[in-house]
Amino acid sequence: MIPVIIGIVIVVVLVVAAVSLYNNLVTLRNRIDNAWQNIDTQLQRRCDLIPNLVETVKGYAAHERETLDAVVDARNAVATAATPEKKVAADNMLTGALRQLFAVAEAYPDLKANQNFMQLQGSLEDTENKISYARQSYNDCVLNYNNAIQTFPGNVFAGMFHFSERHGFEADAAAREVPQVKF
Repeated sequence: MIPVIIGIVIVVVLVVAAVSLYNNLVTLRNRIDNAWQNIDTQLQRRCDLIPNLVETVKGYAAHERETLDAVVDARNAVATAATPEKKVAADNMLTGALRQLFAVAEAYPDLKANQNFMQLQGSLEDTENKISYARQSYNDCVLNYNNAIQTFPGNVFAGMFHFSERHGFEADAAAREVPQVKF
């Protein structure tokens, strides 16, 4: 009788451990999805601010059409990107275009002093900070999830239930370059 009870206890412990591991993997996967949604929300906020910013700059820097068109095109690419990978690539383009736009704005003292421009720039900087924080949070969630599915015993359950590795946010090389303004 005692061996049967010990066997039942062992099976129950293993089942509880398996359920706990599975639930942990699902929770971590859902945190990644939630973190991506936070990034997506901030990207949308930035996309909503950009048309106002571009219109304000247009009044002061009409001959900087190429820079303004690049910002608008990049914003549209972010808005229409369907997958996280495509959004990351489009976001990198937009970040570079915005850096170029603010570099151009430095050449126009009247524009820099304009209240609308200052307010929009402040809102955009706030949004950029939120995007940065959301990216860090996303990468932390991806790290925790990947660690859970790659370490024992999580790797056993991850393979059984088809939990696959996720990739964190990584800026491309162009986003690391300083914009060049030439007149």
